[in-house]
Amino acid sequence: MKIISVSGYVMMVTGLVGLVLTKSIFYNSPIIIGIQASAFILMIGARKTFGRRSFHLAANPTKGGLVTSGPYRFIRHPIYAAVILFSLPSVVVYFNIQTIVFVVAISCGSLLRITMEEKMLLLKYPKYKDYSGKTKRIIPFVY
Repeated sequence: MKIISVSGYVMMVTGLVGLVLTKSIFYNSPIIIGIQASAFILMIGARKTFGRRSFHLAANPTKGGLVTSGPYRFIRHPIYAAVILFSLPSVVVYFNIQTIVFVVAISCGSLLRITMEEKMLLLKYPKYKDYSGKTKRIIPFVY
């Protein structure tokens, strides 16, 4: 599970770096800026709610209990959701195969990490099963 999780991380970073290097991540549009600002706010809110827990290269559950407040009340993986939301406008604005590949890498990497993280969370926190039945993964009320 850890190797798959790290692979997901590498995919996400590769996609983000690719978007930055090809100058396909930012755009001068109020709508795109609004979407990306919303993603940034979601990520900051999730990090603040999550607290000072350390980041792991592999999606290991951290000590300190299951976090179910803040954005975690509505979605189980707000940080991954924020990364996907931040990168998705790139496909619309810079529609080419290279940008599509980078955004797909980010999205697939996030979904790999989510899948592995959830398996590990179920093992560490028995209450995760009930929590996951009440909240969606990355899109509130949808998925």
